[in-house]
Amino acid sequence: MRGRDIRLSKLFPGGENSVVVAIDHGQTFGPMAGLAQFTQAAERLKKADAVLLAPQMIRFSGNLFVGKGSPTVITRLNWNTIHCEPWHYQEAHIVKAISARAAVAAGSEVLIASLVLQTGNEENDARNVQVFAHLVEETYELGIPLIGEVFPIGGLQAKSDEFHDYIKKTCRIVCELGADAIKTFYTGERFAEVTEGVPIPVFALGAEKLEYERDALKLAHKAVNAGARGVVFGRNVVQARDPSQFLCGLKDVIKGRATPDQAAATYDLV
Repeated sequence: MRGRDIRLSKLFPGGENSVVVAIDHGQTFGPMAGLAQFTQAAERLKKADAVLLAPQMIRFSGNLFVGKGSPTVITRLNWNTIHCEPWHYQEAHIVKAISARAAVAAGSEVLIASLVLQTGNEENDARNVQVFAHLVEETYELGIPLIGEVFPIGGLQAKSDEFHDYIKKTCRIVCELGADAIKTFYTGERFAEVTEGVPIPVFALGAEKLEYERDALKLAHKAVNAGARGVVFGRNVVQARDPSQFLCGLKDVIKGRATPDQAAATYDLV
């Protein structure tokens, strides 16, 4: 096995599917509900298989990553204007925010970089690919796995067929550019086409906070049944009534130990 393979396998303890909790929203949202008190929020996530955060926030994570059985540390390498939802950016300009080497020095074990295409400007698309490919090269030099985050331009998600087609094609592009795993949106009943279209693990992200915790569990269940190897949930965990309880229920669903309704009943989720 390569070093990248060994490190990536840590995301799937015992070969099971994985639950990743994202707490990197402050990079583009600023302080938000559930994460304003960052250290307190981070320390609730000890049971996650991995936690995604900004590399410079590892220093404020308290005891989250301390000791045997702690979550894998995933950090983000690039910065993407499309993630700045409160400011309604639309052009998806992407820049390198930190080198892979510096992120590893900060404590990262797995890295992530986003890619957005079809921005409406071919030069911008090519530049985004260039940034992504350069970061892939940096991670290969270090033997650190890279998750490619496939994100759409604003408004595309409302067009279900176009959205699915974009996700399916861009996931394959990200794989062929060298990603070891993928984080992307669940596209509905045809999501199996996305997971079957790449020979690497796919994680479905939770996106916006759903009104009911059961709905988030059902989303996770559908994604795994369609071939996802796990989920990356942020607001649906940290803004839950009890993040620790919701995380336990989510893990049971993702790892096939319970249906969404069973997990909701066990952990008193609404």
